[in-house]
This record gives sequence, structure tokens and C-alpha cells, in this order.
Amino acid sequence: MVLEVTGVTRRFGTHTVLDGVGFTTAPGRASVLVGPNGAGKTTLLRCVAGADHPDEGEITWAGRPIRETDPRIRAALAVGLDDADFFPDVSVVEHLDLLARAHGDDDPAEMLEELLEELELAAVADQLPGTLSSGQRRRLGLASCLVRPRELLILDEPEQRLDAAGKRWLVDRLLAEKAAGVAILISCHDESIAGAIADEQVQVGR
Repeated sequence: MVLEVTGVTRRFGTHTVLDGVGFTTAPGRASVLVGPNGAGKTTLLRCVAGADHPDEGEITWAGRPIRETDPRIRAALAVGLDDADFFPDVSVVEHLDLLARAHGDDDPAEMLEELLEELELAAVADQLPGTLSSGQRRRLGLASCLVRPRELLILDEPEQRLDAAGKRWLVDRLLAEKAAGVAILISCHDESIAGAIADEQVQVGR
């Protein structure tokens, strides 16, 4: 099961954001997108996640074109982009419980308790997502990816709004994901995090 990105080009009007990008990511390996702001890293992640579509090129997972309508693709990908939506009228723990049950976990209570502690969300577990700080919302977005089965984990600058301890946790967690056989694709501005987890750094833009 390999992610293959081949010759991906994305244009917006006359502006070419991505120009023939290509790389592969396999289970237990991490590809880190690097490049300046505005280089197209988020656009590329959105294309890989199926939320956007390239004008040219191909993106496949396990040989299947990535389409949001494909149940096999939806089951394989856990995606954390910066525009993540949360259920506005349920608490943090209820939000995560709904996601876990939607993905086949009929009794997620113990897992959720551990995850809330791990992500330092236990104290706000009963709050609505709209009441959280930006850092807490970032951690809730990460938790939303981690409550579900995943073969490919896609994260857009997951280090944003994490303090030093949070960044150390992020490195440890991503290394554990790799050890469990998950393929990882992230964008990252923090060189120490990129260096710690990357099997390949993919330069996007110039």
C-alpha cells in the first residue's frame, strides 16, 4: 500500500501553484513537505486528501485513484487540515466518541480517556469545541485523526500552536505511528520536527 504522487500540477487561473510534483510514501515511512509560505503545500495536501483535484498528474493509494467518494479510500485516510470542522453542539469527548463509533469502535471509552490525557484535553472534555483556545482546537483536530483506523495520516503543519512539550509529544507520536506501519504525509515549518521524522523531505515551490 503505497501513496504515489506523479506529475501533479495545480493552477488557479494563470497562476501555477504546483508544477509537476512527484513522490511516494510507503507504510512506516514519512514524507515531509517543506517550502515557504504560499508555496502550495496545503494545496498539495488537499489534492492528496481528495478535497481538491490536480489539473494534471495522478495521485493513488494502493493503486486506487484517490476519490472522496471511494469507501476504501475514506477508510484508509485520516486527514487533519487547518480548516477542520467540529460538531458545534456536542462536547469534545462526545465529538471524539461519535467519530470513533462511526469508524467501527463500539466501546471507545478507555481509548478516549487515554487520548484526552495524552493530548492534554481531559480538563476541557466536557466543553464545546467553540469554547476552546486555538491550541486546544489544534489538539482536538489531531485527536480526531487518532480515534479512527488509518493507513495514511495526512497533517497540515501539526506543530502550529503547540508549545515545546507539545512538539516533543508530536515527534514521539509520529514516530510511534511509523512504527505501527502508518504512512505519514505532513507539511512542516519546524526543521527539528521534520528532521526527526522524515524519511524524505519534498520541496514544494522554490
